Amino acid sequence: QVELVESGGGLVRPGGSLRLSCVASGFTLDYYAIGWFRQAPGKGRELVAAITWSARSTYYVDDVKGRFTISRDNAKNTVYLQMNSLKPEDTAVYYCAAGERYYLPPPNEYDYWGQGTQVTVSS
Repeated sequence: QVELVESGGGLVRPGGSLRLSCVASGFTLDYYAIGWFRQAPGKGRELVAAITWSARSTYYVDDVKGRFTISRDNAKNTVYLQMNSLKPEDTAVYYCAAGERYYLPPPNEYDYWGQGTQVTVSS
């Protein structure tokens, strides 16, 4: 069974921080690119950050650049998304996804998905 399990979501005030984790089971994340997506109610999934297996390449959507940081610890089979200076518009279900690619995949080239973790930013 191939699984990705996200954790770390919750309720936070504007300006606060959260750290999301994504742990893989059934496979190792070596040689997989990992993306973090988010989906707000009534909206489609948006790729917000991605990282290659080597961590030499990363991607951030413009509205999180400078606030979010994606990283990975391949020895722990885990990918992280550090989210700082959170805004109400960051409220969404956040998903991690894996693609067996040597490049940063476009949003339609991820093969495995986690169940999601809710992030709510509200005062």
